Amino acid sequence: MPLVAAAIAPHGFPIIPVLSDDAEGALETRKQMQLMGSTFKEVGVEAVIISGPHGIRVDGSFAVVDAARVAGTLRWNGNFAEVNAPCDRPLIDALVRVATEDGLPVSRVSYAGNRVDQAVAPLDWGVMTPMWFLGHDQNESGSGDVLALAPEPNGAPGVVLVTPSRSLPLAAMVEFGRAIGRVLGDDARNVGFIASCDWAHTHREDGPYGFHESAARVDRAVVDALRRNEPGVLVELDQHDIETAAIDGLWQTLMLAGIQEIVPLTIDVLSYEAPAYYGMIVATAMPDGR
Repeated sequence: MPLVAAAIAPHGFPIIPVLSDDAEGALETRKQMQLMGSTFKEVGVEAVIISGPHGIRVDGSFAVVDAARVAGTLRWNGNFAEVNAPCDRPLIDALVRVATEDGLPVSRVSYAGNRVDQAVAPLDWGVMTPMWFLGHDQNESGSGDVLALAPEPNGAPGVVLVTPSRSLPLAAMVEFGRAIGRVLGDDARNVGFIASCDWAHTHREDGPYGFHESAARVDRAVVDALRRNEPGVLVELDQHDIETAAIDGLWQTLMLAGIQEIVPLTIDVLSYEAPAYYGMIVATAMPDGR
């Protein structure tokens, strides 16, 4: 069947409950991420493709993690969160095959064992944060080490991790999204997609990227496009604004726009917050008629 749930999810990792009691001011974002996780669980998502900006990157290519599992640890103010999760091998192979047939540049990336069934890849915060809210929150001490033994299955969905290269044209993101839409439509299971995105990173002078007046303008434009159920219009964002606002969600959201061309989706913006120097949007995108 086609995908049963999709979402745009932030990755400001203090929203993970074990890392910060107050989510560094983003309690509404945390609440809506928990709602997103509940939605994915209610529709029975068994495997999910997550596209984020911070994973292993290959210039000029879509990097797809080709491993048996992924593992990682996040530390914040003396607290830690650990995730060790299986990759979904059938979905990886199908995505690489279809995208390659479409003429898109795809690179399989991995780490450690040379046999795929023994390979593992390190997690970044861009995928680990949404994964936490999808049920990968067992937080067993030591499990985040990429060389740790795999934990017992806990019923959370297997993952496929994709990192796009920003040297590719924005139109390629939409094309890759169309490929994802066809792959998910051909899978017999309940499958999902998450665009892991934070938005403008120049909201505050004391942030690592400084302040720029484009930050608020760009975030408003993104929220407006999503509320109009038109993520594809973001391909027209001004390049200067993209750079000065220092957004990292555009590429993954354009993949969602491509999926939407294959599987009609209705986007519901659940929250927007910018309590620190970066903006965070939580939005679900559910198939029409569900």
